[in-house]
Amino acid sequence: MTLDTHNAGAPALPAGEPEGRPRPPAAASPTRPTWWRRPWIIPLLVVVVAFLAYQVSPYVPERTAPTPPHDGFPMYYPLLVVHMVTGTLAILTAVFQVWPWLRKRHPRFHRVSGRVYVVSALVGGVIGLIIVRFAPPVGQIGVSMATILWIGTTVAGYVTARKRRYDLHRRFMLYSFALVMNNIWGVLIVNLGMTLALDIGFTYYLEAARWIGWTVNLMLVQWWLYHTAGRPLDVPSRKKVVAS
Repeated sequence: MTLDTHNAGAPALPAGEPEGRPRPPAAASPTRPTWWRRPWIIPLLVVVVAFLAYQVSPYVPERTAPTPPHDGFPMYYPLLVVHMVTGTLAILTAVFQVWPWLRKRHPRFHRVSGRVYVVSALVGGVIGLIIVRFAPPVGQIGVSMATILWIGTTVAGYVTARKRRYDLHRRFMLYSFALVMNNIWGVLIVNLGMTLALDIGFTYYLEAARWIGWTVNLMLVQWWLYHTAGRPLDVPSRKKVVAS
């Protein structure tokens, strides 16, 4: 589908006014999106890129990759590579998906990158569930639950967008965003815990990393949804949506 935003916001003709009569110019919207009004976008992108560089680089090439034992499953490393590639695409496109200026000024880019995000999340999530059994037992339940919820909220977000239920689409995709960003928390928790040299075993840090990130993120997103419940969604009306 294609969103027709050319005439979005144009005032309707008064009753009885001829169709051919020129319309008065629309007043400038006081809420016109401005990219610099979201100062958190750039820091978020920097954090995501740094996280990806830190996480992905040790796994290439295979001979130096810190992979767990996977004897009898030769497809482990190829699947791991696909998981990392799709996960990278998902987390990068997620940053642009939540950027209001880009979404409002370039809706086509939002739709295309959103589809890339959905496909990446589904492929990366399913592969993650396949290879998670080779991960250390500590934290397997936490990471499996986060992955299942990630797949479920992403599918729900896509379906609600196709049905033009943009209120529910926003909600589910913010949940999905919270879940994909939980990986950054895991790295911070483990590395910070080891740096502080507290009298806490490594397994506790690893278990905490698999749970705290996504649960805290979901609570923050839910708070944000409550906080912004009265805001308009600022999307084209259904009459302006045409099939492509």
